[in-house]
Amino acid sequence: MDYMKLSIEQACKWLKENLNEKRYQHSLGTAECAKKLAQQFGLNEEKAYVAGLLHDCAKCFTDEKLLEIIDNYLDDVDNDERSNKKTLHAPGSFYVAKTVFGVTDLEMLSSIRWHTLGKLDMTDFEKIIFLADKIELRTRSEEYRKQITKNLDSDNGLNKAILECYKETIKSLVDRNLKICPLTIQIYNQLQTFLNVN
Repeated sequence: MDYMKLSIEQACKWLKENLNEKRYQHSLGTAECAKKLAQQFGLNEEKAYVAGLLHDCAKCFTDEKLLEIIDNYLDDVDNDERSNKKTLHAPGSFYVAKTVFGVTDLEMLSSIRWHTLGKLDMTDFEKIIFLADKIELRTRSEEYRKQITKNLDSDNGLNKAILECYKETIKSLVDRNLKICPLTIQIYNQLQTFLNVN
């Protein structure tokens, strides 16, 4: 099945023209990592590769351009997300994946939409795209990667790895005296509850 209207080669050409080199390498790394995680957790590898490749496609757009997309075409971006410049590219990338790349698969689009903040009750597919973004080999630090990936082979490994991501994010925000999005706390608490019950 084709998951976008462009070929992988055409998609990579577009990404190379619209991302800086580090972000392009990160996109390739996320695609590779997503494919491996899909294989490990019995999910569709091709679909994961494409979602990973496109997850940051709007990352290098200006904040003005991203806000224009959000204001004109999207209605699920709340004020917390809107006020954080680091998260604007996620809804922007969702829009570009849909309109430029022709992605119609709802789970792929949702995984791109929520790859930065995450969301409550993520599917396993959404979780692997979220995780691949954080632990890909090309641009992420080895120390951080090990902290997360050590959980993957245990029972409930995917959820444990995601929880570890949230712990590290929350610590980092506290250390830098930055606001924590209420959704981040809700997801953290949901994962804690789930893992303590299982």
